[in-house]
Amino acid sequence: MGDIRFSDVEAFRPQPSGRFFSATHEEIRRGLVADIYFVKTMAALEAGGLKDTPVMAEIFASRPGYLAGVEEVLHLLEGRPVEVWSLDEGEPFEAKEVVMRLKGPYGAFGIHETAILGILASSSAWLTAAREVKTAAGDTPVICFGSRHIHPAVAPVMERAALLAGLDGASNILGAKLFGKEPQGTIPHAFILIVGDTVEAARLYDRALPPEEPRTILVDTFKDEAEEALRVAAALGERLAGVRLDTPSERGGVTPELVREVRARLDQAGFRHVKIFVSGGVTPEKIPLLKAAGADGFGVGSYISRAAPIDMTMDLKEIDGRPVAKRGRIPGATPTERLKKKR
Repeated sequence: MGDIRFSDVEAFRPQPSGRFFSATHEEIRRGLVADIYFVKTMAALEAGGLKDTPVMAEIFASRPGYLAGVEEVLHLLEGRPVEVWSLDEGEPFEAKEVVMRLKGPYGAFGIHETAILGILASSSAWLTAAREVKTAAGDTPVICFGSRHIHPAVAPVMERAALLAGLDGASNILGAKLFGKEPQGTIPHAFILIVGDTVEAARLYDRALPPEEPRTILVDTFKDEAEEALRVAAALGERLAGVRLDTPSERGGVTPELVREVRARLDQAGFRHVKIFVSGGVTPEKIPLLKAAGADGFGVGSYISRAAPIDMTMDLKEIDGRPVAKRGRIPGATPTERLKKKR
């Protein structure tokens, strides 16, 4: 089935119920997520015999960042007579820098401008935010916990971008698996609330999970974090890999002072092997302070997931080999040695 035509749009009827509102892979490939004016443009160009006019288009970014989404763009254009040059995924770019160049018949990719720009804009923003987090954390492990903050249809895309940025793990099953990693995570407060006691929950978790699964237990549900950390450590002993601090903002959040106290009390009680994992409102600014206080790892969610898309713009710069451009832009290929041919 080919791209949707303007004559098909009125007749198209998505299933009104029993489906998620996100687009399926086939709907994306057909162009059903395109802005309607691209479909109208294709109809008009076809009527004038101009649909397959050879063009060269360039995509540039509105602000600096790191590129992601190239692999999905290549997948979208698979089987189409379109040459693609771009920066590598994970590479930095500056504002207004060309990050991708497409060359081929306009009808082979024009309808997908909306999808291509959206893929690059969101993925690059998530990767850029994750890169900021990992830069602040250095060698300290960071796991992406961002899936709960965005629509599940794109959560794996976000977590894959975070892993591409260098994060050490992701909690989203599909996102981690698509990147070739196993998902990582601890336990939710719901588990401890249902069991009714942190130590009993830790013991149940210890019995239920395979030996190779790290035992990292939340210690902020019912009692003082330092007290709960000591109770859980005494119950699990050497099997306890770590405790997780996720104190809510209503209680002041996780502060360096809290981390320092929990670390000191665990050490004094002989539990130096127990790591401290911090989550909840973690940002690049907070990470150095928490690390200095004794944090051994971080779970970061909203800082990555809420990253504003990096606006991407596509301009036609050549038509039939002739340099062209809209007013305010320079005609022809932008000089750059950074783009690599992808197909």
